[in-house]
Amino acid sequence: MASLKSLSTNLDFRKAKHLLRRASFNFTKEQLNTFVGMSATQAVTSLISVVPNALPEPFDPLPTEAPDGFWTSSTELPNSFTGQSRKRGVVTAWWWYNAMKQISLKHKLSFFFHTCFTVGKDDGAGAATYFYDYIRLMDFYAFGNIKTLAKKITLDNAMLDYLDNTQNNKNNPNENYAREYLELFTILKGEQIGAGNYTNYTEIDIQQAAKVFSGFKIQADRSAIDPDTGIPMGFVNKDQHDTNNKTFTAAFNNQVITGKSIDAEIFDELNDFVEMVFAQPETAKAYCRRLYRYFVKSKWDEEVETDIITPLAQIMINNDYEVLPVVEALLSSEHFYDADDSDATDEIIGSIIKSPMQMLSEICSMFSVTFPNPSTDALNYYYNFFFRFLHNSYFKAAGMDFYNPDDVAGYPAYYQEPDFDRYWFSSNTIIGRYKLIESLIEGKNTIGSGNIYASLDTVLFVKNKIANALDPNLLVTEMADLLYPEAIDADRITYFKTYLVDEGFPDYYWTGVWNQYLSTNDDVTVKTRLDALVIAMCNAAEFQLM
Repeated sequence: MASLKSLSTNLDFRKAKHLLRRASFNFTKEQLNTFVGMSATQAVTSLISVVPNALPEPFDPLPTEAPDGFWTSSTELPNSFTGQSRKRGVVTAWWWYNAMKQISLKHKLSFFFHTCFTVGKDDGAGAATYFYDYIRLMDFYAFGNIKTLAKKITLDNAMLDYLDNTQNNKNNPNENYAREYLELFTILKGEQIGAGNYTNYTEIDIQQAAKVFSGFKIQADRSAIDPDTGIPMGFVNKDQHDTNNKTFTAAFNNQVITGKSIDAEIFDELNDFVEMVFAQPETAKAYCRRLYRYFVKSKWDEEVETDIITPLAQIMINNDYEVLPVVEALLSSEHFYDADDSDATDEIIGSIIKSPMQMLSEICSMFSVTFPNPSTDALNYYYNFFFRFLHNSYFKAAGMDFYNPDDVAGYPAYYQEPDFDRYWFSSNTIIGRYKLIESLIEGKNTIGSGNIYASLDTVLFVKNKIANALDPNLLVTEMADLLYPEAIDADRITYFKTYLVDEGFPDYYWTGVWNQYLSTNDDVTVKTRLDALVIAMCNAAEFQLM
């Protein structure tokens, strides 16, 4: 039976790989070796330490003659700057760089919250600085309280613009945000049981929620600061807020939220509404299902629903919606490591198709890809490497418009039945995925064109990370152990070995070539073969999975 009981054995290399892939974007051999021998609880605990960002804020290196620089801390109005689309891309470059400099759950959970409280940065979220504040809000609550975040997000300037709530007034209600808040952000619909009745709420509840949300406005100059987070927020225009009582349906026990007319009390009204939504057990279950799909597997049966989702939801309720107790229980459990039944190879490990961001991050960290330092070479990092190559070329070709999903529901991989994560791998995205490793090795954009100002040195990777590089069989085996969730069989080893040793040639051919490189430092021959091997292994089916 599915079990949330903590894993009783220490992590071996296979389980360490599983945890590090699922819980971090930074995936290195050194960290894997650190995890081996730890208990699951110890390993998870090590991933929740709070570490300052390597980059305090993003930097726009353009225009070259007078860069806008640290524009997010400027006193100028955010929308007064040109190049807003580029600047939103720069914000994602800042976020990704920080994720790559930490071995932590923080950025995994921050992105998880983006999938819950979606803002499409290029689809109506306003100025790039507002999007920067939104990202900081996700980061701030990554180890925090989901219910509190569900209150704060309502006053986020990017969200106010994105879902039109800044236009929601007492005499001209706009229900867009209220609808998505219930349908997508919190309790979710449930099964429709009648006209306008979705089990977990009704159309009347949406109308009443819109009244609660009325009068909240964008603070364009970012002068309103949330005292809890220090992050700019919107404000309430009490003259445009519906001060009448809001009466909800039986879905919420016919609760009445008393209308308020004073600024501080209007925030109390918002607080009462969120507390009402989060008092429903189905809200906790909705978040636990999302966490399960994000960290464990996209589909599950009734046994998992009963033995994993339901008790996780109770942990969440018992901890008043703190996210860490739930995630720690899940990532430390026998179930997470597929150790709760007699077959430890059939369900969890290797069951998720990597997102384009996971694939990029794993390759860059495991292979020690060199790319420009944003602190000393901002133009090449932010603009040429990240914005032109990764943001505009790779991510879009791979089916992940970065931080800009096509729909307010988010990326289909996290919600769209029946395929879920299979959406990452299709005839439309496969070329983008396959061209990534090729581009990094060649140092040029093979999806489009141009220098990417980054490089992956396959020879140094093998020299520094592979202990038995002289033996082509052991070299392939060690690489597969690092790159793949599961070990490969003899046939796959033989196949990959052909990139090092031509068919029909003895293994000592490669031994001689590698020894020659070690003695002369001439890497021409070994580089050609190792480049081909790394491309083949990273584009193999096994590497698409985690």
